[in-house]
Amino acid sequence: MKKQFIGSKAEYSTTEKSVPAPYLRRTFLLPFEAEQAWMKVCGLGFYRLFVNGQEITKGHLAPYISNPDHICYYDRYDLLPYLKQGKNAIGLLLGNGMMNAVGGFVWDFDKAPWRGAPRVALELEATAESGESFRLIADEQFRTADSPVRFDDLRFGEFYDAREEIPGWNLPDFDDRSWSPALILPAPHGAFRPCAAEPIRVIRTVKPVRILQNESGYLYDFGINSAGVCRLRLAHATPGQKLTFRYAEQAHGNDLYINSVVFPTERFPDYFEQNQKDIYIAKGGAAEWTPSFTYHGFRYVQVEGLTAEQATPDLLEFEVMSSDLKTVGGFSCSSDMANKLFSMVQNADRSNFYYFPTDCPHREKNGWTGDAAASCFQMAMLYDCEASFCEWLSNIRCAQNEQGAIPGIVPTDRWGYDFGSGPAWDAVAFHLPYALWKYRGNTEVIRENAEMMLRYLQYAKSRRNENGTVAFGLGDWASVGRRMSRPETPLEVTDSIVIMELAKRAAEMFEAIGDRSKQTFAQDLYREMRSAIRRELLDADTATIRCRTQTGQAMGLYFGVFEEAERAQAFAVLKDLIHEKNDSFDCGFLGISVLFHVLSDFGESELAWKMITKREYPSYGHLLELGETALPEHFMPDGAPNDSHNHHFFGDIARWFIRAVAGLRVENAQEVVIRPAFLGALDFAEAYYDLPAGRVAVKWKREGNQILLWYRAPETVHCIVEAEGAEVQKQSGDL
Repeated sequence: MKKQFIGSKAEYSTTEKSVPAPYLRRTFLLPFEAEQAWMKVCGLGFYRLFVNGQEITKGHLAPYISNPDHICYYDRYDLLPYLKQGKNAIGLLLGNGMMNAVGGFVWDFDKAPWRGAPRVALELEATAESGESFRLIADEQFRTADSPVRFDDLRFGEFYDAREEIPGWNLPDFDDRSWSPALILPAPHGAFRPCAAEPIRVIRTVKPVRILQNESGYLYDFGINSAGVCRLRLAHATPGQKLTFRYAEQAHGNDLYINSVVFPTERFPDYFEQNQKDIYIAKGGAAEWTPSFTYHGFRYVQVEGLTAEQATPDLLEFEVMSSDLKTVGGFSCSSDMANKLFSMVQNADRSNFYYFPTDCPHREKNGWTGDAAASCFQMAMLYDCEASFCEWLSNIRCAQNEQGAIPGIVPTDRWGYDFGSGPAWDAVAFHLPYALWKYRGNTEVIRENAEMMLRYLQYAKSRRNENGTVAFGLGDWASVGRRMSRPETPLEVTDSIVIMELAKRAAEMFEAIGDRSKQTFAQDLYREMRSAIRRELLDADTATIRCRTQTGQAMGLYFGVFEEAERAQAFAVLKDLIHEKNDSFDCGFLGISVLFHVLSDFGESELAWKMITKREYPSYGHLLELGETALPEHFMPDGAPNDSHNHHFFGDIARWFIRAVAGLRVENAQEVVIRPAFLGALDFAEAYYDLPAGRVAVKWKREGNQILLWYRAPETVHCIVEAEGAEVQKQSGDL
C-alpha cells in the first residue's frame, strides 16, 4: 500500500475556527466482471466509506484511535459484492479524530507534531477470472467538496448543517465537475498496520424514559448513564431551524447538570461551552441524523430549539455503542442488588471500551493505563478482549520512551511521562499479557511484549530509592472520600509492591516462552524488591505494613509480602482495620481490587459481601441509593461532587462475584477450581466462563437444608471441585 495521503485542504479546525469535514469521491470504469476485489483504507483521523452509494464502513470511528506518528491503521474490505462491471464510485467522508484532536488540548494534543487536516490513503485492486487486473490508489484524480459536517471533534461534538447536503454525491453518475481536485498531503511517520481490534458498533438502543421542560428547552432522560450517540428523527422541521444538544450524566431537577462533564473552568474555559455538544440545522421537512465522528457519555440530553409539538419520545433514540466484544463470562444470583451491581460493572466496562479501555466517555476518552491495569482481569472474565488488548499493546510499545518509561495515557504524543503514570499505571504493560495468557492461553502476546516488559523492569530498577524501594507517579487513586487528594497509603508502599509483583509475573511469563535470561533478571528483581519491602516497610513482629492501611495490608497479603507463618496474624490486622471503619472499605482502586479476594481466601466472604452490599456509605450498595447506573470514579458521601459517574476501575467486584460467590475460579486456560462461598444471604448463585476449550459453568442453590451444586467443564480442562457440605453433580450440558 503506497503511503500517499490525499485530502481537501491543508487548513484544519481550531477552537476559534471551524473547517468542514471533506467529501472525497472518485469514479472509475471497471472493464471486467471481477472475480476478486478488495480495498485498503487508512483514514486519518476517521472515515466513512461508500461504494456506489452504499455505506460499508466497518463501524463507528473507523479505523482506530492512535498516534499517527506511531501507527497508521487501515481496514481491508471485500468489494466484490459492491462493484459492477462499468462505472463505479468510491465516496469518503473524513473526520478529524486524532489527526486533529481539537478538544484534546488538556493533554497537549493541540501541540502534536502530526496535527493537520484529515486525510486518507487507499488502494483498490480487482482481478478477473482471466487474470486481468485493475488498480487504483488515492491521488489527485479524486474530487473533493465541503460536507454538511461543518465541525467535528471526538470530545467536543459535531455541527451538522443539513442545508449543505449534496444529494447523490457518492453515486457513479453524480456530476462533480464543480468539485476541486484532491490535494496530496504529508504522510504521518507511523507505519501502516491493519486494524485487528473489534469495530465500534451499536450494541443496543434506548428510548427516553421521560421528557422534562425547562427554560432552555427540553431535557430527555434515558434512564441509564452510558455512551454512544443520539439518532434524531424529526417529522417536520422549518428551514434553518437550529437544534442544540448538550449531554451530561446528571440533572438537577429539570435542568442539565454538567459539573462532571467539564474541567475547572478557570483552567480550561473552552470546555464549559464546547464539550459534549452537537448542533443540527435543518433544511426543512423531515429530518434524520446521527453524528459521524464523535460520541458522548450521558444519561440526559438537553435539546434547545424544539417546539412543543416536536418534543416527542420518538425524537431521540440513544444508540449505545462500544467495541463489538463477545461476552464470555456471566453471573447471576438470588440478590437483586448483586445482579444490579454486576450490570453496572458491565455497563461501565462497555461504556469505556472504544477500541481500548478509556477512563470516562463524557470528558476525557483517553486510554489511561492505570484504569486498564486495574480492570483488565475483570474485563477478560466478562468479554473476549484478546484482539483489542493485543492491538492496544502495539500502541503501548510504541509509546514507551528510550528510558523505558510508559506514559499515563495511550495514545499520546509527549504528555503523561512526568505526570499521570507510575508503576500502578505502567503495570498495564504486564497485566494485559498476563490476563490473556492466564485466561486465553495466549503465549504469543508474551513474546510480542517481552522486550517492553524487560525494558520497563530495567527502568523501574533505575528508579529505586537508596533503601531499595520505589516511589514515583500516582498511587492508590480515588481513595474513599478523597477525590483528587493524596491517597492515605504512601506511594512507597503501593509502588514497591506493584514493582515486586510485576517482576514476579514477568518471570512467570518469560518462563512460559523459554526466555531464561529475561526470567533470571525478573526473578532477581522480584527477590530484591521483596527484601526491601520487608526490611523498610514491614513490621514483622506485628505482621503489619507500617503505614497501617487497608490497601497496604491487603496488597501485602494478596501479593505475598508476608511469610506463610505471618499470614494469619497479618490477616487479623486487616480485619481490625476493617472493623475500625465500621466494616467498610477505606481504599483506592488498588486496594479495592484485592481486598475482597483476600477476605475470601481467608474464609471471610460473608464480611466481603456485607462491605459490598450494605446501603450505608461507603459501599457499592450505597451507589444504588444514589441512583447510579454505572460505577463512579470516586466513592463520595451523599451530595458530594464526583468527577465522573462512569468509570470501570472499581469493577473487580464482578470478578469476585464469579470467583467467590459462584465459586468459578479460572486458574488458567487449562485449569479451573470450583470453590463457592455459600453465603447466607443467597438462595442460589451461578456463573459461566467460555474458555478456548469450551464453557465452564457452575450453579448452586439451597433446597431445604441441602445445598445442591452442578458444574460442567470441557474434558480437556482440569477441574477441581471444593464444595464442602454440598451435593455435587457434574453435567454434560446446560445447567
